[in-house]
This record gives sequence, C-alpha cells and structure tokens, in this order.
Amino acid sequence: MGQLFSSPKSDDDDLPSSFTRYFKKFNTGRKIISQETLNLIELRMKKGNIQGTNSAISDALKEIDSSLLNVAVTGETGSGKSSFINSLRGIRNEENGAAETGVVETTMKIRSYKHPNMPNVVFWDLPGIGSTNFPPNTYLEKMKFYEYDFFIIISATRFKKNDIDLAKAISMMKKEFYFLRTKVDSDISNEADGKPQTFDREKVLQDIRQNCVNTFRENGIAEPPIFLVSNKNVCHFDFPVLMDKLISDLPVYKRHNFMLSLPNITESVIEKKRQSLKQRIWLEGFAADLVNIIPTLTFLLDSDLETLEKSMKLYRTVFGVDEASLQRLARDWKIGVDQVEAMIKSPAVFKPTDEETIQERLSRYIQEFCLANGYLVTKNHFLKEIFYLKYHFLDMVTEDAKTLLKEICLRNKLPSN
Repeated sequence: MGQLFSSPKSDDDDLPSSFTRYFKKFNTGRKIISQETLNLIELRMKKGNIQGTNSAISDALKEIDSSLLNVAVTGETGSGKSSFINSLRGIRNEENGAAETGVVETTMKIRSYKHPNMPNVVFWDLPGIGSTNFPPNTYLEKMKFYEYDFFIIISATRFKKNDIDLAKAISMMKKEFYFLRTKVDSDISNEADGKPQTFDREKVLQDIRQNCVNTFRENGIAEPPIFLVSNKNVCHFDFPVLMDKLISDLPVYKRHNFMLSLPNITESVIEKKRQSLKQRIWLEGFAADLVNIIPTLTFLLDSDLETLEKSMKLYRTVFGVDEASLQRLARDWKIGVDQVEAMIKSPAVFKPTDEETIQERLSRYIQEFCLANGYLVTKNHFLKEIFYLKYHFLDMVTEDAKTLLKEICLRNKLPSN
C-alpha cells in the first residue's frame, strides 16, 4: 500500500495545505465533497477559525449522510427491470426482499426497494410503459417522474417508440437518463448455438449496439450512451462502465452512498469504495477537535473501542465480508463459515486471544500503520489514534473483499478485474 503522505519537508507545508492536497489525490468524478466546500474549509483553517472549520466539515458530513438517492428503473413489460434492481442491490431474485420477477408484467404499481446496506439509496421499480394499466399518455404523471434523481430505461430487444418518447419527456424535465439493453448473454448464447461455424462474439455485440443506435436515428434523436448488460452476470459487458458513468454524473454529495451501495463485481469497484471511505475518514479526522497539536498516548477508551467496532462493522457490511455475507458464501460453497473466515483477517480483529489482548492488538496496528505510511498530516500536528485505526481497518477489509472476490471468480471461472 502506498503512502498517504510523504514526510513533511518544510514549515511552509501547513495544515490547510495538507487538508486540500489530500483531496487532490482523487479524480474529480470520485470526490465526495465539492471544491467550493474544500476552498471554504481551507480558507477558514488559514484564518485560524477553528469553530468555522469544524462547522463547515460537519455540515458537509451531514449533507452526505442525509442525502437520498432515488433511482427509477423503467421500460417495457418483460425487459428485466426487477432483475436489474436485484442485481444493483446485491440480492438474488428469490431472496427475501427481492423485487418480484416473472415472464409477465409483475410490477402493477410503483414499488420502492431500499438498498439492504445503504438505506438512503432507493430503487423504484416502475410499471412498464405501454402496458394496459399504464398507457403512454398518462404514464409520466402517474409515475411521479419529478421525484427521481435519474432514470434507467431498459429494453430486452431493441428500443421502441415508447422508450424514445419516454426519453424525450425525461430530457424535457432536465433529468439524466441511461439506456440499457439487457439479456445480452442470451443473445450471444443463441447466436453461438444457431451459428457455431460463423459465430463472432464481438460482432454480435456490435450488431446489438448498432441496432439500438439505428432506432434512435430513425426517431430523430442523437445517439445516447447505450449500455449492454446481463442481469445474470453483472461483472460482464458494460455494467462496470455504467456504474462509473452514474457515479461521475451524480451531484458530489450523493456519490458516497451510491459508491458504497455498489455490488462487489470487480476489484475496481472495491477500490472505489475504499477511496470514498478514505475521504470520509479524513473529514471525520479534521472534524474531531480538528487536529491535536500534541500527540496523545496510545491508549483507547471504552468509547473509542465502541466507535471502532461500529466502523469495522460498517466496513465489513459495505464490502460484503460481514457475518451474513460469509454465511451465504459458506452455503454456496458447501463449507463451514469458519473455513470462509479463515481466508480473511477482519473477523478476528475484536476477538481476544491468550497471546494478545484487543488493546495490545490495536496498539500494534497503530504502530504498523504509522511505520508503513509515514505522516498523515504535517509535523507538529497529530491525528487521534482512532483515525489511524480506521484507515488500517479499511485497508484490511478492502483486501478481505478482494480475497473473497478472487475465490468467487476462481470457483465460477470468472475474471476478477
């Protein structure tokens, strides 16, 4: 793991510069705090306005925590809307709380589905446009389209006039929309079975995409971004590209929760979650009594331990290495949960042993982290030990998630990147 900061080089390398320089490490489309807010915080820090700085950081954190993201998924009957929502939520079609799926229209009214781990992220399964109960001329009004942040329009074949009209209406409302062509894996399988001698996977994908493009041109609409996806294998085709696009298009303050809600389909997604949470920890570190001017003793209070356990629980849940996820993997792999736990490190962090108490272990983690990463802020300033441990936990859980992803891909013969 690379250093978060190199050692300070001069007294001119001040605390405000350390704060803003940290966020320069992140791509603009990955930042969870706006540049305007960063500038405000740096300005107040330079003026020595500690109360104002804490207030600005706290307000930014509250905005992130309180922001709701409403994602509408719509399209014609049978396009695979519900399956797509289940994929985004990391839930199988037959699990409790899954969006109902079927070969006929199963969504007869607007249904909302909260993400199981990030309740501020809500997916809305809208009845298919053009169905008997929801004709196109009243569809927008009945679906309350103004309430959603963006729209995903799904088709299982070629996009039709209803889809085009829907896109035009959404565009008039100044909302973002994205076209998804689902069930691409079925098309490829059918082509491979029907034309074994001449089958060309890339040509099939190109033909599917071009077919969609032609539909838009025929209706006088400039070619929009089109994403070819499979609800069964979300790590394949354009699904990762779609996730990147959605993240970069979202308002800054809504990115964090959405990034943490993404299914662990690739190592790239896992890394995005780590980068988002690093920014969050950095903000928390500066919001907690700003930064100490003297180092504190490596001694953690009971309240610190509670905070750390809560943070570890969040990280494990977000990265899919929590107890429920491990039990699910154990059932799938037909092995004991203890065998799955043995593959990773985070489950054992708060389990005492005869050789080491939890306090001793956490103190060792702090020392190891500081030796590996150098300074987190400029000299003469010190972060509390609890924040070094949060970084250490985050790195540990990230590596655990990557370990399990590789095992999943190995067992299913899938690529992990």
